[in-house]
Amino acid sequence: MGLFRFDNEQKVYDIWGTKVGGQPGERPPLLIANMFQTKDKLVESRKPPRWDKEKAADRIKELEEISAETGIPALVGLVAPTEDEMKAYTEFFLNVSDRLPFGIDTWTEKARLRAAGYVASLGMQARFNYNSITAWDSDIPGQIQELKELGIKHIILQPFDMEDKRATGRITSLRQMLEHINEEDFHSILVDTATMNLPTQGFSLLANRMVKEEFGLPAGNAPANASYMWKGCLEKWGGEAFRGMDAAMHALSGILWSDWMVYGPMSGTRRVFAAVAAATAVLTIMGWDEGLELPEDPRHPLNLHFPSEMEIVRGLKPSRADLVRQRQKARSR
Repeated sequence: MGLFRFDNEQKVYDIWGTKVGGQPGERPPLLIANMFQTKDKLVESRKPPRWDKEKAADRIKELEEISAETGIPALVGLVAPTEDEMKAYTEFFLNVSDRLPFGIDTWTEKARLRAAGYVASLGMQARFNYNSITAWDSDIPGQIQELKELGIKHIILQPFDMEDKRATGRITSLRQMLEHINEEDFHSILVDTATMNLPTQGFSLLANRMVKEEFGLPAGNAPANASYMWKGCLEKWGGEAFRGMDAAMHALSGILWSDWMVYGPMSGTRRVFAAVAAATAVLTIMGWDEGLELPEDPRHPLNLHFPSEMEIVRGLKPSRADLVRQRQKARSR
């Protein structure tokens, strides 16, 4: 095992045609956008739900285009504080896009299950990512059972330990949560390593690595939470500084073992997708230097944006790691 290579099996899941997981750099991370979040200028009224449908549709189409152009997959998280909003936003999204998977972000266990039930009534379980089963939920086994009965196929687990807020606590909590789940219960299980603020994003990123090392599950979190919580950046240095910091947070997180990330409001789509495409290219080369295969997929950001550079890379002499692996293979024969 290296810094960017794991010896254990790394699970790869398919969510509505989007692959998530695997070795670092094997594929770009899934980026999850938020719509209709607090202070979203598209929202005109919460009760009753009313929003600028034309601009909202434009945002979704732009996300589809940027995703295709950068080679970075996308998912839309519909932020819906009320049941009426949840139904209205879901119906709208499904009418606008047939390509992107989606989730519904709401805050209580009961509200999340109502959202899952509504999605099941539409027959959209295969396209839906349940966000999430959390360590704070009162009845995790009951929640899992209800999701299974509804036919929900894709879930996110969010472990956290109030007694140990370091990376190790998240792993302890995840072990406990996984005791209630059989591998065949769901088609995909993503792990949210719980971004709390900007400095302690370090714990979340270390937890990403620990999740992949012990369980092989796709790990990620919400770097946007860290960026948007640092209000002093915007207040002291303005929008340009904030946007640069936000892009940097996502690039850093993209390199440090993130199979997926929540990047927040769609206003950040262009900067975040560009930053993550660059980070994915760098990460893939680091993984290759430790013995991973270079990606063959022409849509991988490394191949899509840097074809001439890749010709040079493929022509390089074997690295020291390559020679060590060759000797190891020779001994095992």
